[in-house]
Amino acid sequence: MESNGKRTLFTGLILELFNGRQVPLDDKVVLLLDFFLCCKRKASCTQHPVDTFDSLYTISLNMETVLSNHSPPLEFKGLSKEDEEALVGQVEIWKYMTCFTDSVALKCVIELRIADIIDRYAKPLSLSQIVENIEDAPSPDASLLHRIMRVMIRRKIFSAEKSDTGETLYGLTRASKWILRDTKMTLAPMLLLENHPIHLNPAHYITDIIKEGTKNGTAFFRCHGHEQFEMTGLDPEYNRLFNEGMVCTARVVSKAVITGYSDGFNKIESLVDVGGGIGGSLFEIVRAYPHIKAINFDLPHVVTTAPNYHGITHVGGDMFVSIPSADAIYMKWILHDWSDEHCIKILTNCRKAIPEKTGKMIIVDHVLRPEENELFTDVGIAFDMMLLAHNAGGKERTEENWKWLFKETGFARYNIIKINALPSIIEAFPI
Repeated sequence: MESNGKRTLFTGLILELFNGRQVPLDDKVVLLLDFFLCCKRKASCTQHPVDTFDSLYTISLNMETVLSNHSPPLEFKGLSKEDEEALVGQVEIWKYMTCFTDSVALKCVIELRIADIIDRYAKPLSLSQIVENIEDAPSPDASLLHRIMRVMIRRKIFSAEKSDTGETLYGLTRASKWILRDTKMTLAPMLLLENHPIHLNPAHYITDIIKEGTKNGTAFFRCHGHEQFEMTGLDPEYNRLFNEGMVCTARVVSKAVITGYSDGFNKIESLVDVGGGIGGSLFEIVRAYPHIKAINFDLPHVVTTAPNYHGITHVGGDMFVSIPSADAIYMKWILHDWSDEHCIKILTNCRKAIPEKTGKMIIVDHVLRPEENELFTDVGIAFDMMLLAHNAGGKERTEENWKWLFKETGFARYNIIKINALPSIIEAFPI
């Protein structure tokens, strides 16, 4: 990074820290030192050490937390240290108690296609303009939508600016572009899935499985009387949302995998996607690397519905029994659905299906780092909570967990490659 660019970025971040705040001079000095030391630690702890200023590009820093450590808010005036701590603790509980409202508001604006309406006009719109464009709304209430948009502005999902007449104009942000419905690269279907009652309600049974274990069924089973994958066959609406959610995340993740693992795919002649569904992810890989001879491997009733893709052969079977042979095996978000015992069976069969000297596993899954403050740390922990509610034994794994699995299944070494997505690429080699 050029020095001018470094100064500009650093200055911008510091201005964001102090924006609209009365921060005492002494606290500013301490805060700046903390900020710089955090950058320095980030620079030195990466796999390939980088310049301290360059680390500003990747650092994940919670501005509010840092500021709260150094700048007491006005509510603290006249309070003892003990009372301050009590007040902060109270506020934290209130925030977590009500944080579900963010997700509810986000679901609402997706269902109303608010982001798509603004995007269609390619400019910020007033509330009345947005309301006029909501479909299937015979008597829309702008005052209620205003309250939803207030939440979304607070969370920076939308921007707000005043027009010349003093009217609020709502615009898109980097976040709202990910909830557009009329685009392929969107997370809107996944959010609708996560907020569906069938998907969400099992969380209320987590206390029961902690007390009694899952011998009488998972939290999902206790809630619905069926396991998750059974429910997709029983409820057409849930099945549709589930499939759309999987497709949208596959697109987002596959793009990051293809660009972040070009050297790896270039050296592969044949590839098996284990648990590949109808072959969507594998199609994206083969389209980018057409020299690869690919096999999409899943349960027979799944692959029978798969479309024909050039360069891909669909094979039905059971990964707990055997897996087709290839130079490499690809698994995206499969192992986190299974217990350690099941994963050992799967990985053992994978080990048998690849060459001893040149074979490898390409696992696309999350590597949980709960002690770190990385970009996706909180999301990974939240996903682990969902897995806790939805199946028996499935979980997001730490690097130590992955290391243990590989040791148990005959993989001598592994390599973790971070990509611009929630999961990482985990390579595992027989020798």
